[in-house]
Amino acid sequence: MLAHSKLIERLTALPAAQRQGFVRLREATDVTSFLGWLKAQTLGPRLYWHARERDREFATLGCLRELTDAAALAALHRQPKPGAGSWPRYYGGLAFDPAAALAPHWHSFGHCRFVLPRIELIRLGNQIELVINLWFDNEPAQQEAELAAACAALQQVQPEARLLPPAVLHGTRTETPDASRWHALVTTLTTPDHLAVQPKVVLARESRFATTAAPNPFDLLAALQPVTPNCFHFAFEFEPGHCLIACSPERLYRRAERHLESEALAGTIVRSGDADRDDQLAAQLLADNKNRLENRLVHADILQRLEGLAARADLSAPRILRLRRLQHLRRDIDADLETDVSDADLLAALHPTPAVGGTPRRKALAFLREHESFSRGWYAGACGLISDDVAEFAVAIRCALLTPDAVRLYAGAGIVEGSEPAAEWQELDDKLATLLGVLQPGDA
Repeated sequence: MLAHSKLIERLTALPAAQRQGFVRLREATDVTSFLGWLKAQTLGPRLYWHARERDREFATLGCLRELTDAAALAALHRQPKPGAGSWPRYYGGLAFDPAAALAPHWHSFGHCRFVLPRIELIRLGNQIELVINLWFDNEPAQQEAELAAACAALQQVQPEARLLPPAVLHGTRTETPDASRWHALVTTLTTPDHLAVQPKVVLARESRFATTAAPNPFDLLAALQPVTPNCFHFAFEFEPGHCLIACSPERLYRRAERHLESEALAGTIVRSGDADRDDQLAAQLLADNKNRLENRLVHADILQRLEGLAARADLSAPRILRLRRLQHLRRDIDADLETDVSDADLLAALHPTPAVGGTPRRKALAFLREHESFSRGWYAGACGLISDDVAEFAVAIRCALLTPDAVRLYAGAGIVEGSEPAAEWQELDDKLATLLGVLQPGDA
């Protein structure tokens, strides 16, 4: 019997004594591709999360509860453990800048949106389970309605679909800002007077392709996974036809109980395809003053923001994170949190990091609000999952927003002392190369 059919049987027989608060039922299942499974479903929202370590993978359907206020995340902290045996897990994220207006193509995301799904498909290691979530109150009518809603959701589950090569992207490409505007902004940011008060601002670019036939997001993400190792892979589709996908190398943080892992990922150089030459380029990156400064500004800011939140915080030696086309300078941060620190506290303190915004944060955001001529929305936002015992967030970079009329790609570059407009513009192209190599293989 299929897992969803077994869950329906269990729901039908669920004793009245177990219809209390948050309830989670699970059944072992076998799914070849989580993305293929999501592609086949019609129940939304459809959300996907795959950890960088590849040992944790989640796909979700439907919405049982929802949080749209970042301050409300604090209520998830230090809750009594439910009878379900595990705390409810919310999936979602925050926009890059909560004070910036959102363009219409970001409206379904909002500044904050976290979903407790009706259905979860979970892989931890080699174990895969299908999970149905319910939330009961003390009213018999509500309990019956909740059981009916859960059964109806499970009845909509379809077998996984075949994943196909994503459709080749055609359409007019528009850059915002264009190259001349980019040159002017970088020139402004690297004047001595500006650097004296604002040592780093991360400028970004939106590359928009007008289209009437956007690729299927799950086909696209499946095609990107093999060519984007050492990355988080996620997809958030809160409304049909509007989906953010990302292949992000950057962790914002992972929390397991009171233990916290974060990182400073800043500083970039290309890869050559030759192992010896890549080693030379990595050594060049480690020694380069401009890239070392960019990374130092990030890890110093993170450590400063953890003061008062962490009882201990340690910084690793610099090392190289190698991706398919790029190499990044990375320093890991390992910390133990104070007892009463919540994920709401961590997100408020750490997001956005100087790796995607700049430093000082307040001045960098003020500059971007005044001078950046497109809506970042969830680009460079914080995306992930959160429960009382575990939370994990990645930074939404190397991402694409797919809508019915356009595909938008985003890339950014940290502007610090020594930055040159042409080199930083080329860095944006380098960061988009893998995405474009899948979307426009003939042009890569």
